Amino acid sequence: MSAKAGNFLARMAASSRVRADVAEARRPAEPLARRASQLPPPPALRLSPQGFDLIAEVKRRSPSAGTLAASALRIATQARNYLQGGAAALSVLTEPEEFAGDLAHLKEVAAAATVPAMRKDFLVSPYQLLEARVAGAGGVLLIAAMLGDRELREMLRATHQLGLFALVEVFDRPDLDRAAAVIRAAGPAVVDGRCRTLLGVNCRDLRTLQVDFGRFAALAPHLPRGVPTVAESGVESPGQAARVAGLGYDVALVGTALMRAEDPGRLAGELLEAGRASAFESAGQLPRRP
Repeated sequence: MSAKAGNFLARMAASSRVRADVAEARRPAEPLARRASQLPPPPALRLSPQGFDLIAEVKRRSPSAGTLAASALRIATQARNYLQGGAAALSVLTEPEEFAGDLAHLKEVAAAATVPAMRKDFLVSPYQLLEARVAGAGGVLLIAAMLGDRELREMLRATHQLGLFALVEVFDRPDLDRAAAVIRAAGPAVVDGRCRTLLGVNCRDLRTLQVDFGRFAALAPHLPRGVPTVAESGVESPGQAARVAGLGYDVALVGTALMRAEDPGRLAGELLEAGRASAFESAGQLPRRP
């Protein structure tokens, strides 16, 4: 783990390592890998030619917002609402302590969805990638601040070998630069319209849990070309979706606002409509990425 990772992120990484070790002791990697190899390919993540897409998130709680959904919430119903709103992928929290997540939630969403489900967790071990694949995931989140360069390369390689896409998340310019270098070295981010790797900027720094919406604008000029980019956290309204789309982000990952919405499918559609209108208006006006 990067030495600069702070208390929350460090605690989550340590907890994740324990969970991975306990799970592997109960079910060794070899039979899990055999099971993964027997599964059909997951749905591909394909972005719309309309210039902006949505990854809609399912989570019961968060450390910043508290409880977001009652235990009676039907995870599959929420997923179908997101699909009706036009989501390109579904993000599913599986971290149990702070987010009340579970691999069972990922399985439920993957079974109900026609788009890829992404395991969102504090992943530190290739074993957890196998868990995700066997649970039906089509993608995983990798947090650059939790992983050294070699670890990030190995996790990204293992992700691709399993046929999953990776959303590589960064909080600041140094992590963006090193993540971009690792992503470039891993080969094309998109092959035949299928996303293999995306780069996400989280405006909530998980080292401190502080939100800075201005981070999207600050890092936008430094986003690499040829890699789909994701604005994570902080997008709660159509106006904010339009803003990040106007900055050149290809996707917004939205969770809390959708979980709180009375009609999550409708809000998902409104976010997409606003983002795509902004992307269309901004086409040809954005500076070229380095």
